Amino acid sequence: MEKKVAIIGAGLSGLIACKYVLETGFQPVVFEADEGLGGQWRHTIESTKIQNPKQDFQFVDFPWDSSVKEDNPNNQQVQAYFHAYAQRFGIVPCIRFNSKVIDIDYVGESEEDIKSWELWNGDGTPFGSKGTWHITVQDTKTFSTEVHKAEFVILCIGKYSGLPNMPEFPHGKGPEVFKGKAMHSMDYAALDNKVAAELVKNKRVTVVGSGKSALDVATEIADKNGVNYPCTMIQRTVHWFLMDFNIWGFSLAFLYFNRFGELLVHKPGENLLFSLVATLLSPFRWGFGKLIEIYLKSKLPLKKFGLLPKHSFHYDMYKCTFGVLPDLYFDKLKEGSILIKKSQTVTFCNEGLIIDGEAKPIESDIVIFATGFKGDQKLKSIFKSPTFQSYIKTPTNVTVPLYRQILHPRIPQLAIMGYAEALSNIYSNEMRCQWLARFLDGNIKLPSVKEMEKDVKVWEETIKQYDRKWNSCIVTCGIWYNDQLCKDMKCNHLRKKSAFKELFEPYGPADYNGLVEK
Repeated sequence: MEKKVAIIGAGLSGLIACKYVLETGFQPVVFEADEGLGGQWRHTIESTKIQNPKQDFQFVDFPWDSSVKEDNPNNQQVQAYFHAYAQRFGIVPCIRFNSKVIDIDYVGESEEDIKSWELWNGDGTPFGSKGTWHITVQDTKTFSTEVHKAEFVILCIGKYSGLPNMPEFPHGKGPEVFKGKAMHSMDYAALDNKVAAELVKNKRVTVVGSGKSALDVATEIADKNGVNYPCTMIQRTVHWFLMDFNIWGFSLAFLYFNRFGELLVHKPGENLLFSLVATLLSPFRWGFGKLIEIYLKSKLPLKKFGLLPKHSFHYDMYKCTFGVLPDLYFDKLKEGSILIKKSQTVTFCNEGLIIDGEAKPIESDIVIFATGFKGDQKLKSIFKSPTFQSYIKTPTNVTVPLYRQILHPRIPQLAIMGYAEALSNIYSNEMRCQWLARFLDGNIKLPSVKEMEKDVKVWEETIKQYDRKWNSCIVTCGIWYNDQLCKDMKCNHLRKKSAFKELFEPYGPADYNGLVEK
């Protein structure tokens, strides 16, 4: 009997997962709550562009169309690119739109038996147990529900969508006392462009946050309202932001995103030689970071606007909290259409927000919180089983504990995609999906559950050397990670044409084209 594979989510990782599962011979069903594909890219603000150069943000076997001339395509171009990909590889017929997954429940194996397994899923294979997943799906138009069954589930629900992270406020000092409108950036981004423009037009808007989305929202609002209604940004922590991925005309990829760059950092599971090299070359790593800081301080008026971070550039890189500035961001600061305020806390009053050190409130008509998402909690809540919920995040884990950033050692017949961040989430997700397809096809053998858990712990402890609150950012050892996947798939992990290029040339999507013979 044919095994059923269900994919939850038709965003970037869901599309890629569907493509590779189809190529393996399965007929997956993709449940998507929205009425269209693309995930969070369907709900970005009008001015959103990709941060990477497009050659680093593309599918390994489906490059951008030659008609796209921009180095950093905008959100409309990205959505068109995703649609073309879905059409090219026959993904669209697999998607059930307006189908929201309420929860998933594993039926057929007792939790006691699952806990006793020495091998994942009982025998280390994707379909080794007699259990099935029961998927409760709600039609978002009729609100009727159905239960679908599948032998394997791939969760592609997105880490940065769906469940916003909102600050907690003391009683009587939250949005309920504010006469204006308070919302999360997710809700603002979901608005039609014309509706969003009308909402903020000639309004006093305050944006709370210091990440990429906060800068994007503030810049867009400042562009619409100008100096007559400046947008105020309240930031708790200042982060490093680049103008692009070049310093003095030299690509950062040659400093960080090649094998030489990865020699400078300790990597999970490295041998004594690699450990020694990383220790000896650590001054180069420090020097690269300082070089970037010097460049940014020379090019941008960071001190003038109080935007000089107190931590190093590497701190943001290891946490994946650095980014690329929106177009004209500093021009908006200079003209006064964006105002910066610093505060560790904010509370509401009738007129707006009260911040540290200022008795007078920041008068506002609209407050937008660009304060991130609760990705782990969102993932946790989709499981019906309290035991499986407890596996997603425990007091001893700083992130979702996944073997190869794909499988939880204790949750059978299920994969989780999109929870590890890399330089480009397209080809990093493609690597994982190719690995998963090979696993589903019976071509990858897993170690024991204890060995899987040990490997997860090694990754966590190694990267915590650089980021004590590791949030699954693997940007500094992405090639090392891909090497592991290649070895599992019995593919050559050395993708360049010479030893010199292998060491010093940056890696990108094109290097992994034709990885697995079809």
